[in-house]
Amino acid sequence: MHINKELHSFLLAKARNLTEEWYNSLDKNDPSGVYASDDPIVISTLKKQNFDFHLHLCEVFIKEDTVFLEEFQEWIISIAQDPQHLNTPIHFMLREFFRVREQYLDYIKDFVALHMGEFSNEVIESWNRVILKAFDKVMLGFVEEHQYYQQGKLSAQRELIQELSSPVITLNNEVALLPLVGEIDTRRANLMLEKTLDQCANLGVNFLVIDLSGVPMIDTMVAQQIFQLIKGLELMGVTSTLSGVRPEIAQTAVQLGLEFKGVSTYSTLRQALSSMGIMKR
Repeated sequence: MHINKELHSFLLAKARNLTEEWYNSLDKNDPSGVYASDDPIVISTLKKQNFDFHLHLCEVFIKEDTVFLEEFQEWIISIAQDPQHLNTPIHFMLREFFRVREQYLDYIKDFVALHMGEFSNEVIESWNRVILKAFDKVMLGFVEEHQYYQQGKLSAQRELIQELSSPVITLNNEVALLPLVGEIDTRRANLMLEKTLDQCANLGVNFLVIDLSGVPMIDTMVAQQIFQLIKGLELMGVTSTLSGVRPEIAQTAVQLGLEFKGVSTYSTLRQALSSMGIMKR
């Protein structure tokens, strides 16, 4: 344990050197990402992040694994969520972890050289294994946090897109338009049903034109959801009109036995709006 403390002190004293050596050896020709930046603020932040890494990593020789990783977690999360690192390809970041790991193995050699003959091969090998194991755990933790954060952002963006993709647009005091664009999966179809009913209730519309012109394909699930939407609107006292009804859409409805009784259908949005006196023919 005493020997480990000596190694810890040696590496801690070299932390600033480790950072400067690492940054000076960076490949500044990378086409994108934090490592290619020439912004002084970004560079300063990057160096501090690297220096803080060393302050944590050195602790692996004097602390229990659980405590070491718990204290490292804040650094891992901060880097995984850092905007500059999020704009950096992950293989670039993993490459830098590998390069820093080699720095540590080289510095252990330097430490051993300063104490010529004092340490057995077994002790030296154990230190190398500690470094390799520590980097493996930190890198795995980083990749997991990075993926978790990116998935969270992606899910939030997807939900926002889905909410915006089913907007009810008021055309006058009584009539509103629901333009559907793009592919409709089960999640979006359920959201469309819920949001449309809520929006129509809030806007107090009496007529809703559901335009299918921008939907590339209508399958069984989508047709059933549209049918359910029309039925739900009917219960609310809202009269539905379908526009953009292409032959394949009509065929799918017939095959499913869906009868849109009392629902006016038109091949184009212009025809639907013209029939309601909103647009001239």
